[in-house]
Amino acid sequence: MTLPRNPGSAGVPRPPQAMEVHRLEHRQEEEQKEERQRSLRMGSSVQRRTFRSSDEEYQFTAEDYALAAALALTASSEKSWEAQLRRQISAVELEERGQKRVGFGNDWEKIEIAFLQTHWLLRQRRDRKALRRQTELKIREAKELMELCSGRGPWFWIPLRSHAVWEHTTVLLTCTVFGSPPPQVTWYKNDVRIDPRLFPAGKYLIKNNYGLLTLEIRRCTFEDSATYTVLVKNTFGQASSYAKVLVRTYLGKEAGFDSEIFKRRMLGRSVEFTSVLKPVFAREKEPFSLSCLFSEDVLDAEQNIQWFRDGRLLRPSGRRQLLYTDRQASVKVSRTHKEDEGLYTVRLPSFFGVQEQSAYVFVRDAAAENPGAPGSPLSVRCLDVNRDCLILTWTPPSDTRSSPITSYSIERCQGESGEWVPCHEAPGGTCRCPIQGLIEGQSYRFRVRAANRAGSSLPSKPSELVVTGEPDEARKKTEIPFDLGNKITLSRDDFEDSVTIPSAPTNVHACEIREAYVVLGWEEPSPRSKAPLTYSLEKSILGSGTWEAISTEDPVRAPRFALLDLEKGKSYLFRVRAINQYGMSDASEPSEPITLGGKPATLPPPAQVQALRDTQTSVSLTWDPVEGGPELLGYYIYSRRVGSSEWQTVNNKPIQDNKFTVPGLRTGKEYEFCVSSVSEAGVGERSAATEPIRVKQALAIPSAPYDFILLSCGKNDMVIGWKPPKRCGGGKILGYFLDQHDSDELDWHPVNQQPVPTRVCKVSNLQEGHFYEFRARAANWAGVGELSAPSGLFECKEWTMPQPGPPYDVRASEVRATSLMLQWEPPLYTGAGPVTGYHVSFREEGSEQWKPVTLDPISGTHLRVSDLPSGKSYVFQVQAVNSAGLGQPSMPTDPVLLQDKPDAREIEVGVDEKGFIYLAFEAPEAPDSSEFQWSKDYKGPLDPQRVEVKDEDNKSKVILKDPGLEDLGTYSVVVTDADEDISASHELTEDELYKLKKLSHLIRNPVIKLISGWNVDILEQGEVRLWLEVEKLSPAAELHLIFNEKEIFSSPNRKITFDREKGLVEVIIQNLSEDDKGSYTAQLQDGKAKNQITLTLVDDDFDKLLRQADAKRRDWKRKQGPYFKEPLQWKVTEDCHVLLTCKVTNTKQDTRFQWFFEKKETPDGQYDPQTGAGLLRIEELSKDYEGVYRAVVSDNRGEDDTVLDLTGEVLDAIFTELGRMSALSAAPLKIQGTEEGIRIFSKVKYYNVEYMKTTWFHKERRLESGDRFRAGTTLDEIWLHILDPKDSDRGKYTLEIAAGKEARQLSADLSGQAFDDALAEHQRLKAAAIIEKNRAKVVRGLPDVATIMEDKTLCLTCIISGDPTPEITWLKNDQPVTFLDRYRMEVRGMEVTITINRVSSEDSGRYGVFVKNKYGSETGQVTISVFKHGEEPKELKKM
Repeated sequence: MTLPRNPGSAGVPRPPQAMEVHRLEHRQEEEQKEERQRSLRMGSSVQRRTFRSSDEEYQFTAEDYALAAALALTASSEKSWEAQLRRQISAVELEERGQKRVGFGNDWEKIEIAFLQTHWLLRQRRDRKALRRQTELKIREAKELMELCSGRGPWFWIPLRSHAVWEHTTVLLTCTVFGSPPPQVTWYKNDVRIDPRLFPAGKYLIKNNYGLLTLEIRRCTFEDSATYTVLVKNTFGQASSYAKVLVRTYLGKEAGFDSEIFKRRMLGRSVEFTSVLKPVFAREKEPFSLSCLFSEDVLDAEQNIQWFRDGRLLRPSGRRQLLYTDRQASVKVSRTHKEDEGLYTVRLPSFFGVQEQSAYVFVRDAAAENPGAPGSPLSVRCLDVNRDCLILTWTPPSDTRSSPITSYSIERCQGESGEWVPCHEAPGGTCRCPIQGLIEGQSYRFRVRAANRAGSSLPSKPSELVVTGEPDEARKKTEIPFDLGNKITLSRDDFEDSVTIPSAPTNVHACEIREAYVVLGWEEPSPRSKAPLTYSLEKSILGSGTWEAISTEDPVRAPRFALLDLEKGKSYLFRVRAINQYGMSDASEPSEPITLGGKPATLPPPAQVQALRDTQTSVSLTWDPVEGGPELLGYYIYSRRVGSSEWQTVNNKPIQDNKFTVPGLRTGKEYEFCVSSVSEAGVGERSAATEPIRVKQALAIPSAPYDFILLSCGKNDMVIGWKPPKRCGGGKILGYFLDQHDSDELDWHPVNQQPVPTRVCKVSNLQEGHFYEFRARAANWAGVGELSAPSGLFECKEWTMPQPGPPYDVRASEVRATSLMLQWEPPLYTGAGPVTGYHVSFREEGSEQWKPVTLDPISGTHLRVSDLPSGKSYVFQVQAVNSAGLGQPSMPTDPVLLQDKPDAREIEVGVDEKGFIYLAFEAPEAPDSSEFQWSKDYKGPLDPQRVEVKDEDNKSKVILKDPGLEDLGTYSVVVTDADEDISASHELTEDELYKLKKLSHLIRNPVIKLISGWNVDILEQGEVRLWLEVEKLSPAAELHLIFNEKEIFSSPNRKITFDREKGLVEVIIQNLSEDDKGSYTAQLQDGKAKNQITLTLVDDDFDKLLRQADAKRRDWKRKQGPYFKEPLQWKVTEDCHVLLTCKVTNTKQDTRFQWFFEKKETPDGQYDPQTGAGLLRIEELSKDYEGVYRAVVSDNRGEDDTVLDLTGEVLDAIFTELGRMSALSAAPLKIQGTEEGIRIFSKVKYYNVEYMKTTWFHKERRLESGDRFRAGTTLDEIWLHILDPKDSDRGKYTLEIAAGKEARQLSADLSGQAFDDALAEHQRLKAAAIIEKNRAKVVRGLPDVATIMEDKTLCLTCIISGDPTPEITWLKNDQPVTFLDRYRMEVRGMEVTITINRVSSEDSGRYGVFVKNKYGSETGQVTISVFKHGEEPKELKKM
């Protein structure tokens, strides 16, 4: 570049060196300029602009001045010949000035300074002019360069580079291209153009970022190994670059890579979230979890996946786990506290930056132990921790259960003991409290409970563990490093003087002043001595002049102390003394006057609380922040449904920001919100409620249309169709803007300037044979939405095929678990003939095989698809059919999941209050601009001549004007502009229409609804009550009661009441008689509504009623005295006793109770006057007890009786019940050996042969009584005797006891050891019986005592038995009798007689006969008493 000559230097000779430098630079810049111009001429032949010469005045623009400033900054770094010359001249001049200054003194120096200043000013002017000319020249050259570069062919600044990658990784091909205008870019794979739409979604990603061209190939496979070429072209030329991609299959260290590091680097890029975090509503003390899914496995998940709560990194803890398994990351909390509430964020680093998702976790209050108790406090913290005291703070709960908090109770836990003990009570107006009496060096935790009138809350989460100690301990120590890593620690106490008594503390002041306490602080004495210090405090009321020591429970060791017992309104002075083991210091200087503070006030509520729509289930809130300074802890938000008076808490942890999104709301419902400020003084008043807001999607621009299809094509025009955006933005789609692009051109051109209201557009003025692609944008009230991806290339060539074109606008609605409705529009191109039907096919998502829905073509443009498995996603397409065959397929639908939506609504059919039949559909989630499109039989809009459509507040109603058979059919409704399908249908059948018309007639011709027709009741005193009930009537309702065609009114015998509020008509007849026989008609009228109800009382009905009324009247009279509340009835007990019971009421002390059997009073009955219960017990019922039983109760007020006929069927029923109870109480079978055989028996409490049947079975064979088996019963036993038992008698024996219709079976197993034991017992008893039968014994004859007079003859005879005949011996007083003289014995067979003649007193004594044989012996004894003449016989004393 050549600089202009400096006019200030004209005529001045230049040094030779300067001239040489100038010529060299001039030649170099001329060569560079020629080279630059030659390069520009090769690329373009653009017409140059005409520039003014340097001598002409030039007008500069703002861009020129900006460029000039940039050039001026760079000009200072250039080394020109003028700069070098100036430096040389300056050096010479400095040298000369020094010499002159020495030679001529100060005067010359002043002249020189003036000269130099003038010379410097002239040089500055010259430099500015030179710089200006240089800047102008560079501006002109830059403009010329821009002109030359504005049009040139494309060329690659950085070409493509070949890559070798591993399988399943991603490769990124990049290059940089220049060209003007910007060139069109086309990518090729092995000379085949790459169209991303022909490959799986996301396989190829092509971008052009201002000349930086990229082709991203994801998850490479073997097929991706190829040569990739990028072709760029514009109007001035074209260029291309290529690169090869080689996909390898092996990944390992042998290939030169650390596989784990390489995987982490390559696969980490493609990991994305596949699920969305949703808000969690947890409950205090219960667990909750939050999880998300990823598209790929995340390596080093513990380091890469991070969880945050309110911006703070979360770490695993005892109750919190951070997990990652199977592409799922989750955070799990086992026991939730309110402190866990907040915004949870999961972050995952990727190649392109950090990906993250967030969701709010809400923690609800746990159920209170006492109903109405407040929620638990939260955020308990320990501040200002000293040796023996600290300050405890917490946050008040949001929910106080409609009762203000009166106090807070603080609990303390020392160390890890787990034992919580109360330590302090704080008033309800503060959330800050001093804690004293702690032990130095101990660890503590604290928790707080809130209390109101209903009781105490659950405890808060415990505070962090704190250790009491000196807070300035670290500052008192100094570390001095020395000798490469060693250090010396010095404490301030080491420098203390050896003072025995400390000096006085200083700076006594109030650290904190509250309503209930003052925290006093001071500085330690200096010097303080090395001995441990304690402090003594004194107080004085201002103006009193006296000091009083403050008593404390424990010594004060810290320079802090909280005073809790001060009086309000008084000013105090305080001073402190220091104490150690040597003594007490002097008192410190008194503090300033200190007075208790006032009651802390809560902060005011926020202003300008506004609720804005967010999503279909959330609302965004904003408010003006409260100027609370450090006292502001945050905000609590409350919500309620419109119409409800109860506010619900939204958050239980204060929000720090002045905006919040409230999730979990009901779509379409209206809510109100308010906000309260939170401080240590408590929760402030609530702000004014927001205006009611309906929960709906906020308005946003729509997403891009997609799936373009060619519907028809002429020589110079095309008809293009597309699918609507998946997201309408919460508003109505106003239209579409369509762009077209000729593949032979570079630029896109708009098709329409005004939005197209439909999704079909005809594009004209096209060139035949050219290929075109299209793109579109949707517009709503929020603006123009996203630009769609380009469509495929469509050739503009007139269609002449005989088959029809594709149907379009194929849509699925009314999606349920078992069916859906498919609708479409007929093709615009019909081919050689009219369309005769449609062929509908489907495939499962992910499958390529299409299957027909029906075998035969469909004649209409809709089809209900059913019989498909639910829970799967399907894709549908439609093809038109004409005489030439099957036409082109439509664009496939989006995948449709067959399942029931939990909030899906159906069409409601009914009759309104005016009697009109209607069909209604409600869609609370529909956007405000949505429309309800009704159709009948899917054939377009409804006929306005037959129906009237009314829309209001997300609800649409179709009213049938004149219901008839013409209105039968299927009614369907679709809600437009909704992001999801909202549709339903209902088939109106003839039967349903008949019922609706009948109901409509009833409404238009109202009838008073009858709840209960005429009813007849007999009252307690025998009155007859006739009543009926209808619906609630107005006060103007009228009643006319007609009896036998005559209206009747209230009279002494008939009382008529009409309760309109309850709809009750009542007639009470005091004494029913023949005059009351006939028909009763109630005529009711309430406005237009009428009804008439008739009751007929004649013939047998009336006679029966008359008898019942008389009986009721008599019964009432009977109950005026004692009467039986419960009549006689029988009952069988478990002991098989029969009880006859009754119960009397209305008795008094002299009431008499009597039992009668067969008209005879029986004393066996019982009566309890306290309970009125009568009881007659029959322990063993038999036929002797058959008869009539009667119980009578009486006193001076009257008499009543009750009778029970215990005969016939009643007696049979009792015997049957006895048999049943006996069978149920039968004892298990027992086995017993007898002398005759083996006996099997069961004990029963009762047995009656007539009403109980027994059957014995042996091995399921019924046994009959015979020679060897004998069965029998007694009153308490049922038995079976097996005579002469044998081995064949072994086995199971079953006893079946039948009583009435019931039967019971008892079994015993007579086999094995049981049979052997019974047989052995039988044999033993049998042998004993033989012995007993044959042994000698005295059978009978001898009396116990015999008396006789002297001189009489005594004769004693007895009968003996035994085989063989026994030996006989008589004994007297256990001595044998000698039969001489007067004693004689005579034996005749088995009769033995002893005779004593002339008995005397010596013969008195005990005599016995002793018999004996080989089987045994026996003695029979008799006592003989002999008395003298004239004496009374006396019993002989026992000897």
